[in-house]
Amino acid sequence: MTSDVKVKICGLKTAETVQAATAGGADYVGFVFFAKSPRYVTPQENAKLAEYIPEKVVKVGLVVDADSGFLDDIMRWGAIDMLQLQGKETPARVAEIKAKTGLPVMKAVGISEKSDLDVLEHYIGIADQLLIDAKPPKGAQLPGGNGLTFDWTLLSEETISAPWMLAGGLTADNVAQALYMTGASQVDVSSAVEHQPGEKDPAKIKAFIKNAKSRVL
Repeated sequence: MTSDVKVKICGLKTAETVQAATAGGADYVGFVFFAKSPRYVTPQENAKLAEYIPEKVVKVGLVVDADSGFLDDIMRWGAIDMLQLQGKETPARVAEIKAKTGLPVMKAVGISEKSDLDVLEHYIGIADQLLIDAKPPKGAQLPGGNGLTFDWTLLSEETISAPWMLAGGLTADNVAQALYMTGASQVDVSSAVEHQPGEKDPAKIKAFIKNAKSRVL
């Protein structure tokens, strides 16, 4: 199975699911450092799980409006290669976090209508990558991982001058269509590879990666 599509499996919590993701061909694995999430792990737990991850796989730590003290804890105890900023971090804060940690940063931007795409420009040249996700519904507890899609045609004629990843409601059944419609070369999944919130399913992980990388319609 060969493909230029890169896949991120986010919200991993156990050695079994980490190994399922890496054995299945994941290019990125994500760890959620956000206590309100059912996928939450501590930096110390992340460090233990990292022992099962091959060096070539990028370890991503997801934070939501993290303060400097928590970032210090992640850098002290965790084992990550990239930070994913899933909150309301401004471009200035993104630059500050990059300088403080020395890590590449992926900034998540929520999309529900075409005008939301204008926000992407604010982070180009500052964030190393962008994560284009479905905007969470009003009052949602989680800023991502809600299993919601957005209108992929919004991206069909959009040229984004930075590396980016597609997220939001992707499943093994629709990922090929999403890749085709958006032109994405990277995809991120969390809730669709679970059998209940926070509990990943190894078989679903492997099926998602296979379909993303083979673009099976």
